[in-house]
Amino acid sequence: MSKVRVLVGTRKGAFILTSDGKREKWEVSGPFFAGWEIYHMKGSPVDPDRIYASQTSGWFGQLVQRSTDGGKTWHQPGVSAAELPVPGPPKALPSRFVYDSSAETGKPLTTHQWYDGTQHPWEFKCVWHIEPSLTDANMVYAGVEDAAIFCSTDGGENWHELPGLRGHGTGPKWQPGAGGMCLHTIILDPTNPKRMYIAISAAGAFRTDDGGQTWKPINKGLHSQYIPDPTADVGHCVHHIAMHPSRPNVLFMQKHWDVMRSDDAGDNWREVSGNLPTDFGFVIDVHAHEPETIYVVPIKSDGEHFPLDGKLAVYRSRTGGNEWEPLTKGLPQKDCYVNVLRDAMAVDRLDECGVYFGTTGGQVYVSPNGGDSWQAIVHDLPAVLSVEVQTLA
Repeated sequence: MSKVRVLVGTRKGAFILTSDGKREKWEVSGPFFAGWEIYHMKGSPVDPDRIYASQTSGWFGQLVQRSTDGGKTWHQPGVSAAELPVPGPPKALPSRFVYDSSAETGKPLTTHQWYDGTQHPWEFKCVWHIEPSLTDANMVYAGVEDAAIFCSTDGGENWHELPGLRGHGTGPKWQPGAGGMCLHTIILDPTNPKRMYIAISAAGAFRTDDGGQTWKPINKGLHSQYIPDPTADVGHCVHHIAMHPSRPNVLFMQKHWDVMRSDDAGDNWREVSGNLPTDFGFVIDVHAHEPETIYVVPIKSDGEHFPLDGKLAVYRSRTGGNEWEPLTKGLPQKDCYVNVLRDAMAVDRLDECGVYFGTTGGQVYVSPNGGDSWQAIVHDLPAVLSVEVQTLA
């Protein structure tokens, strides 16, 4: 029988939730890396037992962890497997996320805009998103803060920047959002190995068609009233982007405000917020078998990051946007003031698609029927930062 493995990153460690295809009874493992922020975990499509995790701490810095047995044991790439663990935090290695610099001057390729409008140098802080290759278990991409994209071809042992993104010309106009200047979304095109989409808060969405050598902003049609030029090429606060693998030219976006859609690989966008009670939110995802069925979680406002009227609801559109229905069965409809962060929703690929999301209140919910009803897998984890799901044979 098929089973699912849900990878949950939280403010205080990583958890792995497993169930059979019925998704009724769950085993909870963890916390792994207790006390550390786990921004993201994701498994390799080539080797599902190969899982990568971003582990970070304000005290001890940034680590990448790797498991080759489905999360039972972990190893820090770059540390010899022969080295015995010692009490205390993991061995701190020098940061391997080193920004590419000009050979002539040794200075960063560009600076970016700071909160006060001045120019500011790039400073590595942490890894927000890990995206394993679709074809090679040893290749993995990392989206980091300050915004840049890195690649490893040896399972995370070494990393190198794809500098064409920061160096393509608009970098000085990028600026941090409320959560920092993070590259939080990486989407690989399953039909074109040279095409990749990324999103940065607060710069916008970008696409490469040559494997990361060159990039172009893909923000035409976005409108952001809080920036000097509301329709600028860059400067938009994109919260998340989703794509169905069968239609890699169709993208869905949850922006700071507005739910958007592109039918031409991001070259043009149009709003599909429709009848949503509010079009502010962080997550967006697509049903595994219905490319026109998408999910969002409306949040009251950019100042009040909680559901309207204290009622938690996922909204579903079966028409690719504009017409939305609330999905509330099994979700708290009173005194609920949690948030659902940008990487905290995922879908499985079982015949009846399951939808998962986690909250800042420590709940992880599953709908085994595409959103029609929900149940809590766990109630009391630390605040959830990310949710990914693996569908296993």
